[in-house]
Amino acid sequence: MWVLAWADILAVYAMWLLMAYLTDVWRLEITNASTIVTILWGLFALFPLFQAFIVDSLTSTYGMLFISTASFSAGLGLLTMSTPPLAQRTGSCSEYKPECIGQPQKALLYTAVPLIAFGLAGNLTCCSTFIAERANTTGQTNVTWKNCVWFVYGDLPRLVVTLVAVLGLPYVNPWSLRFGIPAICTLVATLLFFSTLCSYKNSSKANGSPLTILFRVFVAAFSKLFYRIPTDPKDLFEIQNPQRYSVPHTMSLRCLDKAAIVTPTKTLEEQEKNTWRLCRVTEVEETKKVVRMVPLWTTFILCGVVKAVGYTYFIEQLNHMNPKVGRLKVPLVVIIWLYEQAKLKFAELSSVVFITCLGLKKPAAPTFGIAASMILAILCCITAAKVESRRLGVVQMHGLVDKHDERVPMTMFWLLPQFLLLGAFEGVFNSSAGFFFVDLSSMQRFLSLSPGSIQRFVDQSQVSMQRYLGFFLSGVWGVGILGSILSVYVVGKISEKGGKQMNWFQHDLNQSRLDKYYWTLAWLMAVNLVVFIVVAVIYRYKESKLKDEELALQED
Repeated sequence: MWVLAWADILAVYAMWLLMAYLTDVWRLEITNASTIVTILWGLFALFPLFQAFIVDSLTSTYGMLFISTASFSAGLGLLTMSTPPLAQRTGSCSEYKPECIGQPQKALLYTAVPLIAFGLAGNLTCCSTFIAERANTTGQTNVTWKNCVWFVYGDLPRLVVTLVAVLGLPYVNPWSLRFGIPAICTLVATLLFFSTLCSYKNSSKANGSPLTILFRVFVAAFSKLFYRIPTDPKDLFEIQNPQRYSVPHTMSLRCLDKAAIVTPTKTLEEQEKNTWRLCRVTEVEETKKVVRMVPLWTTFILCGVVKAVGYTYFIEQLNHMNPKVGRLKVPLVVIIWLYEQAKLKFAELSSVVFITCLGLKKPAAPTFGIAASMILAILCCITAAKVESRRLGVVQMHGLVDKHDERVPMTMFWLLPQFLLLGAFEGVFNSSAGFFFVDLSSMQRFLSLSPGSIQRFVDQSQVSMQRYLGFFLSGVWGVGILGSILSVYVVGKISEKGGKQMNWFQHDLNQSRLDKYYWTLAWLMAVNLVVFIVVAVIYRYKESKLKDEELALQED
């Protein structure tokens, strides 16, 4: 299991170089190359929601890991085979040249991208959960989920693998080996993981997904579209059982209350059997919570658009700047490692701040955190625009506009501030959003639990939609990342409107005007920040009123 996690680290750093591979070897236009890379990382962010649903509904955690590891291993293998020397179009073509790229390579690459995204998402989504399950089933009660995750992602082997990926992998010149080494490591890890199939017979089984509640409530409410909602909420269906999780009824989104209407056409016992026609009030309230979050989630889509430039255009800029410090050639992945560290450290710092604020009963702290992360995103775009303007000036000065293959005599560390700001933005946002959608009383209760009681609290919380919120947020990120493809297309078309000026996105980096695109993202994020503040204030106000209603009902 540990080997599988370590192999993933090596493969992720290899995937960061995909943009450079497509533009240097395949000679794709930067927009086409960025589209392929964006699809990879967008699917990677979208898949966890569907995978969690499959785990809860059809397979166990081990079953999903079995599928995802096989998918990841196959995807990396196909990507390795897509390099020209391994998948030749003709018998004499054995170099990394565009002429050596034919339909076989394209088919292999386009098949590899979704397989890698699915496999990587499944591994990262289920790995820590699976380790926690194994710790519980083997009686290792002293090994908590947090300790297991720390062992996988924070020990000495992780450091060694990271050093190999950052300092060793970039010096491997043939792309077939640069992708092949992670592919081989992943294959070995996959075979080792499959060899333990018999020892994992006690892994938890699928018990149904809370996500199904959403679909059932909408179907049941629509089927009773022409029924009138009872004036007394007590007439709505609910199982009064002290041992069963329940939520008080609220007066918001009353149209969904129709799902809990008991019709006079059949007996209650008959209607209870058809859960797609009759839902509990608790299930309706869980659905309402998700629906009320939709306006906020829409303000997060643009954050995914900003995140996407880190995978694509930032890497392309990095790949065409001077990597040397004196006589020492610094691998490009070092900048990516610093970005990852910034994301991790800012997330940890934010978590400490928000836990302190929640302990002091200041629930507005995560709202300010999300706003702060959006400000960091704006600063990132502004910094990127200024650095790109300077880079284009150097390109013009040295006559490199039409010389795409030559490196710009400007150190790549000019890009470090924008990478650090991007990492800070993601770290603060992920931490803030996680606390924003967690109920204050629930979080305070969680923080007051002893280590032995945490797992029981999590088990009780799984009946609600709360644990799916992280997957929903990841899905919103995915929508934003994929939406960056549309944003590039629209901005490019607007920039050339009327034939007054060229499209900002040309064949290569030196002829494009990415600085103007970054300025556009900065302005859009500024507007998005204002919209978020307005929506968040309204959301918090409505949630406060609903909480008062619940407390009043509980007192009655």
